[in-house]
Amino acid sequence: MKQPSWAALLNRNAALLRQATKPLRERHRPPSSAGSWLMGLVMAADGPRRYYLFRPAGVRFGERLPLLVMLHGCHQDAKSFAASTRMNAVATRERFLVLYPEQPRLCNAQGCWNWFDTQSGRAFAEAAWIMKAVDQVCMLYAADRERTAVAGLSAGASMAALLATRYPDRFKALVMHSGVPPGTARSPASAVGAMQGRRQPLPPGRAQDWPPLMVIHGDADRVVSASNAGSAALMWSQAAGARQEPAQEQRRGKRYPMRVTQFKRSREVVATLVEVDRLGHAWSGGAARQRFSDANGPDASRMVWRFVARQFEAQQPKIQSLR
Repeated sequence: MKQPSWAALLNRNAALLRQATKPLRERHRPPSSAGSWLMGLVMAADGPRRYYLFRPAGVRFGERLPLLVMLHGCHQDAKSFAASTRMNAVATRERFLVLYPEQPRLCNAQGCWNWFDTQSGRAFAEAAWIMKAVDQVCMLYAADRERTAVAGLSAGASMAALLATRYPDRFKALVMHSGVPPGTARSPASAVGAMQGRRQPLPPGRAQDWPPLMVIHGDADRVVSASNAGSAALMWSQAAGARQEPAQEQRRGKRYPMRVTQFKRSREVVATLVEVDRLGHAWSGGAARQRFSDANGPDASRMVWRFVARQFEAQQPKIQSLR
C-alpha cells in the first residue's frame, strides 16, 4: 500500500485545521456592510472586555457622528445582534456610529447581561465598563457625546434601562425591546419573577432626569411577559407627570399590526409604547433566519432610529444655547 506523501499529509492537516477553526473565523468575520467593523477593549475590574464598533464609510476628518449603543440579548453576541437587527445598514444610510458591547461567557454562561444582580453590584459593574466603552469611542472615533442613545433586546433592554437611569445625563434616548423595567429585580432569584411580570418596579429615583423612552414588545412573547412593557411606560409616565394618549392602530403592508401609545407632558413625549401583535421574543422586523429575529414584524431598527433622531433634534437648540 502506497504511503501518502508529506505534501498530501500537510494539505490534509491544513484542511482539517481550516474546518476546525471555521466557527471561530465566522464569528469574527465582519458583518457585510458599507463601513468598518472595529474591535476595541476596555478594562473592567476583573479583566478586559471587548466591544465592536460599526463606522459608516466616508467619515470626514473632524466630523462628529451620533452614537447608538446596542446591547444584545441572551445567546447572542455583537456580530449576531448586528446581523439580526441590520442596524449597520440603517447607520450607513443615516450616518451614525453603532457600538456593540459584548458580554463574555465567563460572566454569564448564556451571554446575558446581569441586569438583575444589583444586590451584589454585578449589574452596576457591567454598566460601568459599558460606559468606559462609550467614553473610549467618543475619544478615539469622535462620537458626539451630546447625541448618544442606548437600545437593547431582552437582557440587553434591561441593561440599557439600567444605564439610562444610572447615567441619565449621558443618554438622550432609551429604547427597550422585550425587556424588564429597572428596579424590578435585585438578584438572580428575583429575575425570573420579574421576567414573568410578577414583580413591580421599585419607586424611581432622579426620574426627572431620565431620557425619553420607547418600549417595543410582542404580545406573543413567552420569555418576557408583555406586561413589562406597559409597566415600563407607566413608570416613566408617572415619574414625569405625563398623561396617556389614546392608542393608535398601525399596520405597514403585510407586517404584523401594532398599537402605539404615547405618554405626553404638555407637548413633550415622555414615553412611547409599541405593542406588536403576534410577535414573540424576537427583534421585530429583523433579518430572516436569524435567532431571536422575526422578519414579519414592523421594522424595529427603523423605529429605533426615527425615535432617537427626534430626541437628538429636540435637544440641539438646548445644546447650542449652552455653547
